[in-house]
Amino acid sequence: QVQLVESGGGLVQAGGSLRLSCAASGRTLGGYTVGWFRQALGKEREFVAAILGNSVNTRYAASVKGRFTISGDITKNTVWLQMSSLKPEDTALYFCAASWRMLSRISDEYTSWGQGTQVTVSS
Repeated sequence: QVQLVESGGGLVQAGGSLRLSCAASGRTLGGYTVGWFRQALGKEREFVAAILGNSVNTRYAASVKGRFTISGDITKNTVWLQMSSLKPEDTALYFCAASWRMLSRISDEYTSWGQGTQVTVSS
């Protein structure tokens, strides 16, 4: 099973940018879908974006499309989430996860999860 570790979270002002990283070990990410999810305090976990390996096949939640970009590099076994034009409502604990289901939006279809990295956007 693949192990995932997120990094790159922090405190940023509204309108700012952050880049989150998801580093994998144990298995190559080739063939996996890697997704980013987030969970705000008191809310359910929600899908943010997904990528199939390091391909151009990606999927985004409507709330982040045009502001966030997901990318990957199989040689580095890492997936990134570039977040721009951040809003206070983007504040959440961000998780990356791996799934064999292509570009799934459903958290239950992801079998490996990282521990999360906190993103806080101040107004």
